[in-house]
Amino acid sequence: MESTAASEAQEAQTPRAPAPPPSPSEPPAAPRARPRLVFRTQLAHGSPTGKIEGFTNVRELYAKIAEAFGIAPTEILFCTLNSHKVDMQKLLGGQIGLEDFIFAHVRGETKEVEVTKTEDALGLTITDNGAGYAFIKRIKEGSIINRIEAVCVGDSIEAINDHSIVGCRHYEVAKMLRELPKSQPFTLRLVQPKRAFDMIGQRSRSSKCPVEAKVTSGRETLRLRSGGAATVEEVPSEFEEEASRKVDDLLESYMGIRDPELASTMVETSKKTVSVQEFARCLDSVLGEFAFPDEFVVEVWAAIGEAREACG
Repeated sequence: MESTAASEAQEAQTPRAPAPPPSPSEPPAAPRARPRLVFRTQLAHGSPTGKIEGFTNVRELYAKIAEAFGIAPTEILFCTLNSHKVDMQKLLGGQIGLEDFIFAHVRGETKEVEVTKTEDALGLTITDNGAGYAFIKRIKEGSIINRIEAVCVGDSIEAINDHSIVGCRHYEVAKMLRELPKSQPFTLRLVQPKRAFDMIGQRSRSSKCPVEAKVTSGRETLRLRSGGAATVEEVPSEFEEEASRKVDDLLESYMGIRDPELASTMVETSKKTVSVQEFARCLDSVLGEFAFPDEFVVEVWAAIGEAREACG
């Protein structure tokens, strides 16, 4: 008994080693990697389905599509979303829904038409694909161009009077057409998109400007930018969509172009300003190459304000 008691006393006097810190039950969670963004694509006139990824702007998108189908990127005139038809309401702009299907419209036949400008306006609305090709987005009912059956919505304008305009932006092409003298014939060299059998004979026109169809799926879109990396963003708000539509309408009426991505950029710019004067200065710094007239900037500012009030 004495021996056992002495042993216990000795153990009590011996300092114990500190207990090791408790090990965490689970390692800290690693940050979740963003899923790969893979999009399905086809050639609009017919092809197997390809898959593309890793692009940040329209030029890179065209390069990826071209690689998938073994064609040159310059063969692609424009892309539509979720429709293989030449449907300008489904035209790919600066945003792609994460579940959208991309159809690439490639070069078809080349044609030349002679036009005599008997009025100030030809009745064309021009847009471009962001990669060097300007093309016809609308033909106004009853206009000069409307009377020329060979000219169709979706035709790319390759040359004016044998002067190549490949590489020109839509507003530059629209300005060239506006400045052509009246009563003097001129020649347009056009390239029509290659069509599937069910699209032959199709010719779209419009004298009105219907609301652009919403082509995104889900709650997020891939935003393509001319400068900088593409970003995944929430679908535009009701105000952003309404304001962008109003600005796009003004672009058409003032400049003869439609460009939803340009309109969206102008709406974004307006959010950072509190007066029309500040808005004008910001537009000059961001979009100075357009040289927007003062009266146009004032109307855009007013239209954005109307959209803000209407959407609360």
